[in-house]
Amino acid sequence: MTHRDLELQRLADLTDDDLARIYAPHGQPWLRVNFVSTVDGAATGSDGLSGSINNAADKRVFDALRERADCLVVGAGTLRAEEYDVPRLPLVVVSRSADVPPTLRDAPRGRVLMATIGSADGLEAARESLGDDHVLVLGDDEIDLAALKQALAERGWTEQLCEGGPSLFADLLAAGVVDELCLTIVPMLAGGDAPRITTGAEVDARLRPALLLEQDGTLLGRWLVEPQPAG
Repeated sequence: MTHRDLELQRLADLTDDDLARIYAPHGQPWLRVNFVSTVDGAATGSDGLSGSINNAADKRVFDALRERADCLVVGAGTLRAEEYDVPRLPLVVVSRSADVPPTLRDAPRGRVLMATIGSADGLEAARESLGDDHVLVLGDDEIDLAALKQALAERGWTEQLCEGGPSLFADLLAAGVVDELCLTIVPMLAGGDAPRITTGAEVDARLRPALLLEQDGTLLGRWLVEPQPAG
């Protein structure tokens, strides 16, 4: 599909079953990343949180993507900043320090996993808090994100949803493991020095538009990440 084939659809005209169908993955395992942004590229509001820029249209697709997903992958910094509670689906915390965010430390066993490195300062504490089977050591000094995607698939979690943050998204792109970006653009400007949806690692990822929805000026796009050329 090219941009010339893409038709703008009204979100309000779609049922929940329609959303489940049009966001179906194109393969397995499938890693989807979901973000919201202002028109000028701010991934957060002035309070540093994404919740201050999202709206009802974004929330509807956000909920639809979570409903589809087998697991949720989020960087520890984003979990702490956004004060995530334990979600319905398994939550995979990505952290080089293996520090379990405070809001997740009392989660039932098996609901929270940690993806980390062998040299992490908090490794033993994470194992004690979450259980050995729920701590994935994926490298000595850097997390092997390709191995993470495969390890989750081996648990039967083939539809994987990542909600950031921007540094983790850039690292996932650099590792070549992202299949899709879902991006909501809300009709507002933020200015200032708010983060973009990617920060940190330099990437050269090419995207192909697959879906475009609209509601009250909010645009909700689905972009497929083109495979990176070999070598």
